[in-house]
Amino acid sequence: MTKILFVADFFVDEIKGGGEIYDDILMTLFRNDGIKVVKFKTGETTDKHIRLYRKSGFHTIVSNFCGMAGPTMQELIKHPGTYSIMEHDHKYLLSRDPSMFDNFEAPPDKIINRHFYVNARNIFAQSKIHAEVIQRNLKITNVINLGMSLWTDEQLAVIKEHLNDEKLPDASIIDSNNPTKNTATTIEHCKAKDIPFTLIGSNDYETYISQLAQHETYVYIPKVLETFNRVILEARMLNCKLQTTSLNGCISEEWFKQYKGEELIEFVREQRPRIYNDIKMAIFGERPKPKQQADITAILNAYRRPYNLKMQVDALRNQTMPPKQIWLWVNAHEDNEGFDFESLGVDKIFHNNFNWKFYGRFAAALLADTEYIAMYDDDTVPGTKWHENCLNTMNTHEGILGSAGYVQKGPRAQQYYREGWPSQNIDTRRVDYVGHGWFFRREWLPYLWREMPPTWDNGEDMHFSYTAQKYGQIQTYCPPHPQDDKELHGSVLGYELGVDSKATSNNHAVSHHQFFAERDACVINCLNGGWETVCEVKKVEYDME
Repeated sequence: MTKILFVADFFVDEIKGGGEIYDDILMTLFRNDGIKVVKFKTGETTDKHIRLYRKSGFHTIVSNFCGMAGPTMQELIKHPGTYSIMEHDHKYLLSRDPSMFDNFEAPPDKIINRHFYVNARNIFAQSKIHAEVIQRNLKITNVINLGMSLWTDEQLAVIKEHLNDEKLPDASIIDSNNPTKNTATTIEHCKAKDIPFTLIGSNDYETYISQLAQHETYVYIPKVLETFNRVILEARMLNCKLQTTSLNGCISEEWFKQYKGEELIEFVREQRPRIYNDIKMAIFGERPKPKQQADITAILNAYRRPYNLKMQVDALRNQTMPPKQIWLWVNAHEDNEGFDFESLGVDKIFHNNFNWKFYGRFAAALLADTEYIAMYDDDTVPGTKWHENCLNTMNTHEGILGSAGYVQKGPRAQQYYREGWPSQNIDTRRVDYVGHGWFFRREWLPYLWREMPPTWDNGEDMHFSYTAQKYGQIQTYCPPHPQDDKELHGSVLGYELGVDSKATSNNHAVSHHQFFAERDACVINCLNGGWETVCEVKKVEYDME
């Protein structure tokens, strides 16, 4: 069955709403893939149409369906699995608004169309909270969270063209007659807060985007739980500030706070083939399998950047191969005093009243009982396929893997070139040591402790690779970091999060000279111990002062 009957109340040539735009792009993707698509308005679709197209091998996708006749819906319900629902705005509720109920869960007498949802092959939700609320109310398991809306390349090009438009120091509000868009309340909010605003809106996409781009802030106070809300994402792609509430589905996605501006534009572009493939496989093949946890313990480190932890935890949970457990090692510092680490929901927390610096987390890793350890610096957020990338690399280049690799060109610490996310290598590269993020077998950890390092204050990255090579014949590698697929990268925000006054190399408590003198000593210690570097750097002796 590789034919689609697409049924909806309206199509984009009649109404340019978010659902209609999404449906139109999806139908285009089907057609470009060689799949026949026939579209019908709900008001013109009868039970006879459904029977005819089903017998002809069509799978029916139902989008907005307020105009669907009872016999038409019953014809679909009588044949479970022959149709899917593209859920846009809570049509399983009489009120169409779950936010009016505690925990978004309506009483049974407020739920409608339940059998229609139960018997669908798939219910495609637009966001994480959207999917959760459907499942909570209908007690069903056929819900798939697509986690993103759809934009065409042409639309994204328009957004990119206006990305750097000069902005007025005021707010924009979408001028809509649709009561669910709550324009009146949003206007009242701005007036109450003395926020100057301009009403915007146009059926011409470029005009609308240029209007949105002209204002520093986009304000939207939703009236109902929005399943996604495209305008919020368009505003973030245009580098606008936001004033809104949590009643927006897109905000519930783990990636939402990670991207903005051009990075968000590219992320949205990259998600389109993933969304289409998920839909196609769910309709024509097996439903996407739930993520299988890999035999990995992920260990995060907290010192002076606790504000990055939520983003890191979300990135780990969103891995295609998520870890079995997430641990957090907390080194004492005034910058993390009072931080609510429990709110992160990690599995284990090591609270320390001392700064164990870099080696402490490696000691904690000895307590793990998984095959692999994935360890991250506090400025490192991995792409969603990083663990998958590492596991695949282990099959071809088993060794200590990392997101940033260093190859020594000489005996001083700053004599190196880098691989990994800084260079975006397209194939696996052998390096001398790695940092920012490590991936290795737990059984290799004892090698780290075979020799006392020259200092506990520095150099754990090179000491681990040196001892693993010396005692276990284990090399160190950077997996592929292709420029066109950042989801494979071990660090997607390296420059944004890592270059600040809190970086150890910039620490005012330790002079720049002292920091690199310590690292020089670590390099010399490894070379003198027999470290075989990629560039065959020879051991040397010189005054470290």
